[in-house]
Amino acid sequence: MTELVVISGKGGTGKTTVAGSLVALAKGAVAADCDVDAANLHLILRGEPLERVPYRGSEEALIDQEKCVSCGACRRVCRFDAVLVVGNRYEIDPLSCEGCGACAHVCPAGAIRMEERQSGWIYVSRTPYGILVHGELLPGEENSGKLVTQVKMRARMIAGKEGAALLIVDGSPGIGCPVIASLSGAHAALIVAEPSRAALHDLLRVAGVARHFRAKLFLVLNKADLSPKLAREVGEAAAQEGMVCLGEIPYDEGVTWAQLRGLPVVETHGPAATAIREIWEKLRKGLYGEGRGCG
Repeated sequence: MTELVVISGKGGTGKTTVAGSLVALAKGAVAADCDVDAANLHLILRGEPLERVPYRGSEEALIDQEKCVSCGACRRVCRFDAVLVVGNRYEIDPLSCEGCGACAHVCPAGAIRMEERQSGWIYVSRTPYGILVHGELLPGEENSGKLVTQVKMRARMIAGKEGAALLIVDGSPGIGCPVIASLSGAHAALIVAEPSRAALHDLLRVAGVARHFRAKLFLVLNKADLSPKLAREVGEAAAQEGMVCLGEIPYDEGVTWAQLRGLPVVETHGPAATAIREIWEKLRKGLYGEGRGCG
């Protein structure tokens, strides 16, 4: 099984739009939405949930009132103002508690314990194009990459059972922990970039992260016709970094039309859909054969 991760140096480049279209074109691939801070791949793939599993990725402090001696050590050490004094009782504010465990460490009476709390959900959904696994963080919960890892592990397991030849991962944007978790174990990374100097800077940063995992690097330039000069600059820089340029997607209002109707772009007719279909054909060859550099 080949694992392809679609990533971008920042949000808003069209990463999920491209990933959703690739899933629709792949016919039988398993998909994983690892952008768990703002998972939306299921919206354009029209996923129907089959399974929902609680995700517990953080801890919170709990005070045993029978053991508490009201010494105030926990309140003094808490940097998040999560220890409240209510009457004669010390209590933990679950919305402020970051689960660091400092209060439990200093409590002389052993009255504080750390317990796992639910941080989100993992969904397995059926779409017209195959199985989709995606995660959802509860409001205020931190995305450290652990949920991304669990989403990918479940997607890999399902892909193995289904005998899928390709796992397509919609990765997190940027270069942080969720991106590292998205790229871990990937065979190839498709970077979606825009024609701007800021995008070039982001592109080179995320390419460096992907290269660390020895993933084969591909590039797609979205809305390339908005600045042909900068598009050439980005393509030339990417070529120097050894990326395989798959093509350019023009600005197309039909993309917005498709998104408003919850459809992958390739289910419509327009210049963007045509470009993505051509990119998919090159990508299929590039995943299993030799590709050419950009430029």
